[in-house]
Amino acid sequence: MFGELSYDIAHLLGGAMLLLSFALLYQRRVPALISIFATQGMLLALAAAWQGAVQHAPELYLTALIACGAKTLLIPLALRHMVQRLQLGRAVEPALGVGPSMLAGVALVVLAILVALPATAGARAIQREDLALALSVVLLGMLMMITRRSAMSQLIGLLSMENGLMLAAVGVAGMPLVVELSTAALVLVLALVAGVFVFLIRDRVESLDTAVLEQHRGEAAWGEAAQDASAAEAAAAEAQANAGEIR
Repeated sequence: MFGELSYDIAHLLGGAMLLLSFALLYQRRVPALISIFATQGMLLALAAAWQGAVQHAPELYLTALIACGAKTLLIPLALRHMVQRLQLGRAVEPALGVGPSMLAGVALVVLAILVALPATAGARAIQREDLALALSVVLLGMLMMITRRSAMSQLIGLLSMENGLMLAAVGVAGMPLVVELSTAALVLVLALVAGVFVFLIRDRVESLDTAVLEQHRGEAAWGEAAQDASAAEAAAAEAQANAGEIR
């Protein structure tokens, strides 16, 4: 299998997507994260087109075209518009440092290999390793969502997870096109909801740092307690006034 053109190019494209997932973990500036995500989307489109040629599946060319248009052009443009509108050009500090994040990423890649390769022992080598790479991309996207405080960075992590799911779908021979597109559509809907959530956070608390929500939750609880106390005092005063009138 080693030395075959189909295996080498598929492995190269999947490995490049995994490398960009580590770049997403390392990078802290939101505009750079969007550029890396767009590059990862282009590699996904190339991987889908190559799998279409290897598997003799013309429907994968449609998947590649959709991935190229959505993940390389439309979604990055929408994210850049959000960045300009929300003024998010500065670096965002992650909840976990860069070094520990990278070490955790390496551990997740090892876990993905240990899980995916034995589970697909009867499949072709190209499918087994593509699945291991795709699972690694999914886990690194999930790690990015956990270790970032910025809602925008978490949204990009969610979209990177979807790239991993699509890479796994196109790597499995015989996967129906409707399954691939429905999976992508589901995650994109979640991304749309997350984008609306980003704007709501910005409007309410004037920050996209999710740690700020904890402070505002405490303030809201204190505010409700204060309102209850004020209402109780008003009721007691009214009762005393009524008692005075009766006397």
